[in-house]
Amino acid sequence: MTADPGHPDPQRHLATDPKQVVLADDVDRYRAEERLRSAVENGRLAVDRLGPRLDEVHAARTCAELEAACRGLPEPGPRDTLVVDRAPTSGRFVSGIFSGFERKGEWVVPSRLTVWSMWGGGRLDLSEARFGSRDTEIRAVSLWGGTRILVPDDIEVEVRGFGLFGVVDKRVARKLDKPGTPRVVIRGFALFGAVVTRNKQTPGSSPKS
Repeated sequence: MTADPGHPDPQRHLATDPKQVVLADDVDRYRAEERLRSAVENGRLAVDRLGPRLDEVHAARTCAELEAACRGLPEPGPRDTLVVDRAPTSGRFVSGIFSGFERKGEWVVPSRLTVWSMWGGGRLDLSEARFGSRDTEIRAVSLWGGTRILVPDDIEVEVRGFGLFGVVDKRVARKLDKPGTPRVVIRGFALFGAVVTRNKQTPGSSPKS
């Protein structure tokens, strides 16, 4: 029996589209959820449509059904989802006393983070980080030491504080007019030390002057 060309054989379609038969796992569902939430933050999806779309994600059994739940939305890029619903991968207090500390790579920053450099040094690199909250506060204290904070150019940065025989560098502070952008407030205090914030360019962005 020949299939009607106006009504494609569904079994043939399944055979030619692997996504139709690949079962979705928890990781696939999590990525779909982040894709939807990122679309809301970026203004691509209305807030009142998020709930129904998430219901589709939770009910999906295959990767194709997950794609249907994310219909009309672009695949997220490496920097599209900066605020994530995941537990922080760093404690709320980090210190370098007569030593040093470093946080870098793909880590999740807690909403409140305190760092101490005392007769030592520390380095926080936020260029590949994700944030557990839209608003993040970093308290940086440097006593006869130094703390260096690298921030990507696609987040908002506010620097407050002062140095007593020391320096709290505020040159990187900036505000971006983009919905959903994470905001990091750095509160620094330096006594015979320094809290230095520097910009780190993200891939594909325009160089800063």
